[in-house]
Amino acid sequence: MAGKIVADTLEHSTAGSIATNYVVEGSAKAWVNFNGTGTIAARDSLGLSSLGDDATGRYTVNLTNAMENADYATTTGIGQGYTQTSAGGVTDACVLGASTVSSFKIFSVNGSTETDFERVIASSHGGLA
Repeated sequence: MAGKIVADTLEHSTAGSIATNYVVEGSAKAWVNFNGTGTIAARDSLGLSSLGDDATGRYTVNLTNAMENADYATTTGIGQGYTQTSAGGVTDACVLGASTVSSFKIFSVNGSTETDFERVIASSHGGLA
């Protein structure tokens, strides 16, 4: 049986309360952790319809649900399969490319060379259409 809860505020007995629109508007609408080498594949995700391997170090993330506009916030990151013990000398970078209401681009580089990485992550926040 399906149910429905209607509330304007969530309240905890000791932690206080929060407006439900803060939860709805502030929650990630999509996120993904994927293998960016070889045949790319999502390890885990939410709100992801598909991934595109556009070229070395270039990916497209396609969203299940359209965002309200193309100005949503997306955070990206990359990593390899090694344990990083410090940030010294790191030249790897992950750059957010063009965004539309239904997808966004990710570019990953080592120095100035576009490079595939074993771990690529992204999280998008904003209103849904």
